[in-house]
Amino acid sequence: MLASDQLIVAPFVLNALHARIAEDVGHHAVYMTGAGTAAERGFPDVGLITMTEMVSNAKYIADAVNIPVICDADTGYGNPLNVHRTVREYESAGVAAIHLEDQVFPKKCGFFAGKQVVPITDHVQKIRAALDARTDPDFVIIARCDAYAVNGWEDTVERCRAYREAGADLVFVDGIKSQDDIQRYAADLGDVPRMYNGDLATTQKMQDLGYKIMICGSTIWLIYKQVRAAYEELMTDGMVDPDRYGTRWDVASVLGLDAIYELEKKYGVQDVGTDVAALAAAQAVQMAADAAVPAPADD
Repeated sequence: MLASDQLIVAPFVLNALHARIAEDVGHHAVYMTGAGTAAERGFPDVGLITMTEMVSNAKYIADAVNIPVICDADTGYGNPLNVHRTVREYESAGVAAIHLEDQVFPKKCGFFAGKQVVPITDHVQKIRAALDARTDPDFVIIARCDAYAVNGWEDTVERCRAYREAGADLVFVDGIKSQDDIQRYAADLGDVPRMYNGDLATTQKMQDLGYKIMICGSTIWLIYKQVRAAYEELMTDGMVDPDRYGTRWDVASVLGLDAIYELEKKYGVQDVGTDVAALAAAQAVQMAADAAVPAPADD
């Protein structure tokens, strides 16, 4: 995919369900967000999640889909020796690519205040360790640079070039906040394979500017707004509008319920007397009946 002229668009996913949905609608790659992995465990993105927790989530996601999974691997969780193990663990989990950032550990979200970066030479050594650790030459190592907000743009460009010279397959400048940033990123690092994180431009524009990967569609913020609105509606109105919902059958279908039923038939686990379509129809009838029940009168 990287060898083609097409931009790789990888939507943010927090878990295997989101990855299955992305694959179902036709996306060709997904991105496991570290911020989302932390959020699902009740933490902000400030370096509180361990490598084991991240790899565990990555494995669930990679096992759930047949498309490449790009993963956040934070700082590599230590020095170059830790990076060596981190690469082996992610590669064993079945993911296609990871990015390693040049922040001081414990890291912070690229858009949060207070982050710091390590010296260029330190991160170059981590990139070298990552390349030495991979057993599959197609496992992609992306060097993430967080220096823009800390040291400015010139240092960012210098770092990205050093990471690329060390052997990183792509570079990834995080903390891009404007259209001018996008243009400058493309102009000053135009000869370097680049990844972009954000929703400041369309995928078509990013392809025209020569970017190779775009991770976007920030699921965390989307879920937060939609779930919060539903919970507020439940609090104020006493129920959530059924029009907000998909059905349990929509979700089960994406997760492979049809295949489970086929396996049950194949191995004689049980006599499945109905199919998914019939179950979905029955569920639709029940939901319609539930929606028709009048709301209780006000006191």
